[in-house]
Amino acid sequence: MPIPRSKPSEDEISVDDVKKEAKGIIDKIVKDVGKAPATHQIAIGTASGWCTGYIAMKVGKVAAVAAGGGILLLQLAAHKGYININWDKVCRQVDKASDKIEKEATGKGPGFMDKMERFVDRKIDKAEESLRNNKRKARRWWNAMTKEDGSFQITTTHIFHAGFFVGLALSLVVHR
Repeated sequence: MPIPRSKPSEDEISVDDVKKEAKGIIDKIVKDVGKAPATHQIAIGTASGWCTGYIAMKVGKVAAVAAGGGILLLQLAAHKGYININWDKVCRQVDKASDKIEKEATGKGPGFMDKMERFVDRKIDKAEESLRNNKRKARRWWNAMTKEDGSFQITTTHIFHAGFFVGLALSLVVHR
């Protein structure tokens, strides 16, 4: 149910009134500057540009410190075990956002090969981490694949995988 709004009293200031007044002041300044000599226009343009840049730097620094501090706090909390961050989900969301930004900026999004490269890179990173964390399991797996003397034992699964990846690579090269 909407809240009934009363008419503002003379002491209250509405946002619409402030917006109209600011627009009127800006229009008046622009008209006055347009009538001024070129040197005045250059001086006013330079001063307003400098002020805008100065404000943008200050706001940018505050935003950067806030974002960096937040990231540091989250990382510290994750390291201490207070929170558990799902990094796979974070990476997927960052990839979606970067793809959207790239599409908006360049007019076309990342290609299939770019997405495949990111996917394979992440899987390789996971495999490396898994191997580091599970050395004993990796050693058993390696020993099961090789003979006792260290020579490699090829199975039909290895042949299938090799053929599959060669065919995949050829189809990607041919259909570019």
